[in-house]
This record gives sequence, structure tokens and C-alpha cells, in this order.
Amino acid sequence: MLYICKYRSPLGDMTLASNGEALTGTWFDGQKYFASTLTGVYEETDLPVFRQARAWLDCYFSGQNPGECPAVYLDGSSFRMSVWNILKEIPYGTVITYGDIARKIAFRTGKARIAAQAVGGAVGYNPVSIFIPCHRVVGSDGSLTGYAGGLSVKGKLLLLEGMDNDGRLLSSFKRERVL
Repeated sequence: MLYICKYRSPLGDMTLASNGEALTGTWFDGQKYFASTLTGVYEETDLPVFRQARAWLDCYFSGQNPGECPAVYLDGSSFRMSVWNILKEIPYGTVITYGDIARKIAFRTGKARIAAQAVGGAVGYNPVSIFIPCHRVVGSDGSLTGYAGGLSVKGKLLLLEGMDNDGRLLSSFKRERVL
């Protein structure tokens, strides 16, 4: 059985999904790929993981680093899983590029090269937005590119973590060192 709950964020209403033990989805209502993990029957209820998730989101949206996120369950191809696992490694207040992720995967798998565009596709299908911080992935020049919830939302999420209103990275905003 699958479960959902609603969350009202400062950036819009959200839907959270769970298998009863872990988060399986988090979406801004109406975003691209909305409810992609909700296959079959589900019911709206309150679960401990939803209470943890709401507390985490409350802290995050107050502009603080909420620390470790509640349990998350991801299901995808081995390539998507490798990308999503790298997303989980991106610290709060830090960004990484699609190319950086591609180089990390190539290094870890012993391949000569992985296309940044393939990484972008996998990032876009991340079903657990914010908790798995796909919003912290930027273009090679630091620009905001691609976000299933919309670039405006991505910019506001990064603003919470230290990006200025013009979309430029503040000096206190770090870019993750890669290889």
C-alpha cells in the first residue's frame, strides 16, 4: 500500500508519498513528473515518516540546514540510482554541475566518459525533490538550468541556502570540489 500527505510550503502546496516506512516521492503539486511513484491505490494518512518529513521541511523553509533527512526509498535504473546517490552527497549550501556528476560517475564506473545530458535526464526524474537535492545542480557556468518544479522554485530554494536574487552564487555559497 502507498500513502500520501499534503504539505503547504512557502513555495506552493506539496504532496509527499510513502510506502509506509520511507518517503518514495515529494513533489510540488503540478510539477513535471508529478506523482511518478504513485502507481496503484494509495490513501491519504499521517505516518511517522510524514511527521519527520514535515518537521524537516519546516526547518528547511525557515532557512536553516535541517540535517539528515527522513528515510527515503528510491527505485530506478542503475544509472538513475547512481545519479541520485550523488545528489544525496551534495551538502547544504553547495552546488555541483551536471558535468561534475558525469565525471564522478565515469570515475566510479571506470568509464571514459558519461554525457552530462544523460545526467540531466536522471536528475529531472528524481522523485524525492528537496530531500534528494536536485535543485543544487547547476549548469557548467553556474546558471540555473532544469528543474521539474520550475526554475523560479529552484532559484528560491537556492536563495534559502545562500544564492542572491540575481542568480549569482554568493561568495559563501560553495561549489563542490570534484575529483
